[in-house]
Amino acid sequence: MKTHNVKKGNQGEALAVAFLTNANHRICERNYKKQSGEIDLITLDGDTLVFVEVKYRKNLDYGYPREAVTVAKQRRISKTALWYIKEKKLYDCNVRFDVIEIYFDKDGQQIINHLENAFTY
Repeated sequence: MKTHNVKKGNQGEALAVAFLTNANHRICERNYKKQSGEIDLITLDGDTLVFVEVKYRKNLDYGYPREAVTVAKQRRISKTALWYIKEKKLYDCNVRFDVIEIYFDKDGQQIINHLENAFTY
């Protein structure tokens, strides 16, 4: 089961990278990990540092993917983002937290929603 989830996560992240690259984001990091948690993607959108959580679902049986980004998950992402900022000495940059949700609708169409400023820290 775990291998399937990793494979599915990698597929979702690859779709998100392509989507963000087309939107002129520069990919800085993938799967940035610290003890506090993991950030799927870190990008630059102009002069804004963007921390991106990617949620990928094959259907909406359990709700929209964005609903899985709970307050607890937001806290872990925020703490991990602070580690990244400190590590890279990016103290004076604009920061944003986005969610990219990817799912298939009832007709089998792939939907990608980019939720900018999905939460604050």
